[in-house]
Amino acid sequence: MKLIEKIKTIALSTILVWVAIGCSDKLDEPQLNNNFAGGTDFTQTQDMVLSIIGVYEAFQSRGWEQPLLIAVRGDDVNAGGLGDQQDFAETDLFNYNKDYWMYNSVWQNIYADIITAHTGMEQIGRYQELADLDGQALGDQYIAEAKVLRAIMLFHIAQVWGDVFIPTSSETADLLDVETIPTQAQVMQHISDQMDEAVSFLPDLRPNERTDLPGGVTRYTALAIKALANQELGNYQVVADACAKIINSNRFSLYPDFYELFKTPGKLSDEVILDMQYSDFGQGEGDREGHLYAPYGPQGWTPAVDGASSGWGFFEPSMKFIKFMLDRGETVRLETSVLFTDRGIAELQTDPAYATLPGFVSNTTRDGDVINDYARALFASGKHYLPSNQLIPGRTAYGSNKNFNIIRYAEVLLMYAEALAQGASGSGMSADQAVNLVRARSGMAPLGGVTLDQVLDEKFAELSMEWGKRYYDMIRLGRTSELSYDGRTFDQSQAFLPYPQAQVDQFPILEELNP
Repeated sequence: MKLIEKIKTIALSTILVWVAIGCSDKLDEPQLNNNFAGGTDFTQTQDMVLSIIGVYEAFQSRGWEQPLLIAVRGDDVNAGGLGDQQDFAETDLFNYNKDYWMYNSVWQNIYADIITAHTGMEQIGRYQELADLDGQALGDQYIAEAKVLRAIMLFHIAQVWGDVFIPTSSETADLLDVETIPTQAQVMQHISDQMDEAVSFLPDLRPNERTDLPGGVTRYTALAIKALANQELGNYQVVADACAKIINSNRFSLYPDFYELFKTPGKLSDEVILDMQYSDFGQGEGDREGHLYAPYGPQGWTPAVDGASSGWGFFEPSMKFIKFMLDRGETVRLETSVLFTDRGIAELQTDPAYATLPGFVSNTTRDGDVINDYARALFASGKHYLPSNQLIPGRTAYGSNKNFNIIRYAEVLLMYAEALAQGASGSGMSADQAVNLVRARSGMAPLGGVTLDQVLDEKFAELSMEWGKRYYDMIRLGRTSELSYDGRTFDQSQAFLPYPQAQVDQFPILEELNP
């Protein structure tokens, strides 16, 4: 049974308490956060799994605004215009409104899920007190898993806001007494240290090899997050070493079909290191676990399967990205990443350099979905698209049944290559070999003597539209001139979002740090 199926079969309402950072009534009642439910019998070690499944459920319950806001500011993507979320579009233009609901929602709900992870770890600890040695060891694994999920959420919130709180327990009231806010560098070092603590307790498997919680995190997930945190810190030897352990495990490989990687065939593939799992459970009606993908989809389409719903048009691959990919001679990665409209194609062709386009640049996908012109955008994200012919019959929601990738093996290979290009020493594979594995999957010719610029270009081609990875690379490396495009002007002072005013009101210590 897959992890998502285990989540479905458990009555989570009996083990989860909703906690909201910035909600004063919860801060006044921290005792509510100490247990998922009253009356738990901690002698029943077999029930300990409910606590970690509760943490997974919270982790996977991302609001639609979370990945959208995290990702929108790069030169790979634009916010769709003419919508009812003008402050979202302004965020893409580096004009920030600290009162915008989306900022507060992302902050509040990610921290709520981080606190849920702490609640789960504390409850597992109470089971361990009464467990035999095997139960204690299993508890150590579950606590390590919760640390990993907590770490990637803390990583994302620190990327967006820089200096942020580091909760150390489920006692949310403790944050009211914080006298200094940890810097982004301190947060990243904390994440790295946490992964060092967790890694030895985690299964030495790919996520899709786990039989207890299929798709759950493993030691390689922890190593990848350690690499990400140290990449932010510029500790490139640590990055290289962590990535080398993943590479040299020989457990991971690139899914051979880049187009299908982001669709149903690619679910829980050997490339997945961390993702959020969703499912319609093979049924055309009834229970489902899903993410709201509509914000990424085109407003208008003629689906191959009648009745399939369209999207909102909030997320648009940039013209800069499309021209970059065409200049490189990209085929499957461009086809996969971008859904074209006729209006977008016509606009692209107004540039004489792109008057003649490859045949795959069409408003009809290879699966027969026709992307009609719509007002908000010229293009839509193909990485968040599930063909209508892959929907479970009876399901109509855009992207229903689609998983959401967070960390892929391709990113590990490119992090490793970048670390070597930045001067680190590698083991088991050269930077050329790592980059060329990624290029080969996409039908690109091999490179020799890869430079840092070439690695970054490869990351641009491979990882665009995924969790703002392009934006945060440019911020991290000081290459912010790339972010001034299509009329935008970026300044380093705009690297982080302002703290939401609702949080400043709750935690006055944030006031002095708010831009």
